Amino acid sequence: MKEQDENINNDTSDEFDLEVMEEEAEAMMKLRFITEENAEFAPTEGGFVSLRMGEEFYHRIQVYYTFPLTHNTSYISIREPDEKAKEIGIIKDLSKDVSQQTRELLMSQLRLRYFTPLIEKINNIRDEYGFAYFDVVTNQGQCRFTIHMGGGSVVHLTDTRLIITDLDGNRFEIPDTGRLSAKELKKLDLFL
Repeated sequence: MKEQDENINNDTSDEFDLEVMEEEAEAMMKLRFITEENAEFAPTEGGFVSLRMGEEFYHRIQVYYTFPLTHNTSYISIREPDEKAKEIGIIKDLSKDVSQQTRELLMSQLRLRYFTPLIEKINNIRDEYGFAYFDVVTNQGQCRFTIHMGGGSVVHLTDTRLIITDLDGNRFEIPDTGRLSAKELKKLDLFL
């Protein structure tokens, strides 16, 4: 029994290293600003973006808005592409801190990540078994998508602006519900 307890304690100490955890936490707390002087971005063959910062090279990075709804050119987060999406650094201002070529490259990545068609017309919304089935016309063409009725699929950004997220994580925006017809508003009434 005593040997089992020692083995369990040894196994636990191998899995949990406080020093390593503290070093990782300290590294995560450091904020690195990325500028034209300390970083070099380049397109890759697969349509992604690579980054070189001094001795560090990232074959692929991901680009995120820190404040997607309010600041679309400032505080841009550059992250590693794995599931943890560890932050490499922040670009304080895309219009000042990087070259025009880098800005265009990063903006193209942001447009892909935050692709949000604008709903211009609601043809039909049908709810069934806890799901809502939308048939809409967007600025990108006609579209059908499904949302879960609960769980925050429809978010009110203002009294008249909505973001709708479908089951696959795709986002759609209604910029102004006041521009919808009475018939369309009645279909949308369940979510307002």
